[in-house]
Amino acid sequence: MSKQVETIGVLTSGGDAPGMNAAMRAVVREALFKGKKVKGISRGYAGLLNEDIFDMTASDVSETIARGGTKLQTARCTEFVDPDVQKMAAEICKKHGIDALVVIGGDGSFRGALALAQHGINTIGVPGTIDLDIACTDYTIGFDTAINTAMEAIDKIRDTSKSHDRCTIIEVMGRHAGYIALWCGIACGAEDILLPEKYNHNEQDIINHVIENRKKGKQHHIIINAEGIGHSASMAKRIEAATGMETRASILGYMQRGGIPTCKDRVYASVMGAMAVDLLCEGKSNRVVAYKNGEFCDFDIEEALAMKKEIPDYMNYISKSLV
Repeated sequence: MSKQVETIGVLTSGGDAPGMNAAMRAVVREALFKGKKVKGISRGYAGLLNEDIFDMTASDVSETIARGGTKLQTARCTEFVDPDVQKMAAEICKKHGIDALVVIGGDGSFRGALALAQHGINTIGVPGTIDLDIACTDYTIGFDTAINTAMEAIDKIRDTSKSHDRCTIIEVMGRHAGYIALWCGIACGAEDILLPEKYNHNEQDIINHVIENRKKGKQHHIIINAEGIGHSASMAKRIEAATGMETRASILGYMQRGGIPTCKDRVYASVMGAMAVDLLCEGKSNRVVAYKNGEFCDFDIEEALAMKKEIPDYMNYISKSLV
């Protein structure tokens, strides 16, 4: 049983995601409701090391639930992998009276939380990443907004692709995980979807598919390409040279991270943020809040980090059968 929690710190780490503000707001207000003090930490672990720490009140999170990005800001902190730096960060928490910490972020952020837990700081992770790549949970904060943002952009690009009889490669985010590409590809009826987990790097298959569709009278061809595969511009040139079909590449980029969070992202983030505080008040530590099989739950951080997430076989199948 961890010691009684009196002051809870909260930070956002890694890439920003729509809904992070909703999670932060829930942490602050649930903690205050439970009679705890709250301290905000700016710019993630980098801000913690710089002691960019301040007291938070309910009014500090007013009008934040509908805002994209993260009010606490975020940053990468590569030096946090150093055990000596981790120990120093734990000492900084203790210096500021922080005996518990809610970390909103992805796998890398959770590894930092695990390190702090090992140095005596009660920690709870909340999954905030648009990539949906945390294996212990069926939902991560920001994914729903990101796929809707990308879907709307792809729908618009399709209009131009069809008007010009083009093949268009649309690159979406996802360095190591293809969930954004998979969901958007199915939602937009893409002819080809290239996923880091499944792609065989045989462009001839794509070229053959474009040629076959042209023979069937298909006037345009949409390819959704995940960031982890990349090279969309050079791929477009090679496809055009091989097929004779005008081919263009569009990279959606960071627009997928921003914007007003959807209702789902606001509500799920709020539940997860509040649950993180409740777990800390129950004396729990070293946990990750998750949404699994229709229920909100929690996992040991080490167990969560050890899990592997695969692209669902049936979704991968229909991404090919429904074109």
